[in-house]
Amino acid sequence: MGEVSSSSAVLLPYALSSVAVARQRIYSDLREWGVYGTAVDDAVLVVSELLSNALRHAHPLPSGQVEVAWHRVDGHVEVAVSDGGATTEPRAAVPALSSLGGRGLGIVEFLAERWGVRYEGEVTTVWAVVACPQSMNGDRASSDVPALQSSPPVRKGRQAATGLG
Repeated sequence: MGEVSSSSAVLLPYALSSVAVARQRIYSDLREWGVYGTAVDDAVLVVSELLSNALRHAHPLPSGQVEVAWHRVDGHVEVAVSDGGATTEPRAAVPALSSLGGRGLGIVEFLAERWGVRYEGEVTTVWAVVACPQSMNGDRASSDVPALQSSPPVRKGRQAATGLG
């Protein structure tokens, strides 16, 4: 029997301050849904990287906003950031050690089981699927300090993907 799915979406201003709002919203939702603490941290970081990239490299949606969404089902959460597109396609880079940026999608690639890009007309959505198991008792983790929580699950290898699979 599969677990019940949960989802949220929020339209945010096309502004750097939206990153903090998105991080707090997904953090609160995943904790409320009983997701294991370290998995919450991974999903929050992935949302932060995807949204930061959208704000840095892409145009806003026609409304002047960006959309951040997350959907949890069967021990995974798909996070997605939709924007008005850019002149280049999102891809992981290998920046020089002295570079100040360029690591965002590399971080996403490391933390996510898979990630990709969807195009729907003028809207570009960059998405990632992150393993998000529930805590052992199915409730919120008992501590916000990772060292006091039980060991995180072993991650499966990454898979390249161009769409949801």
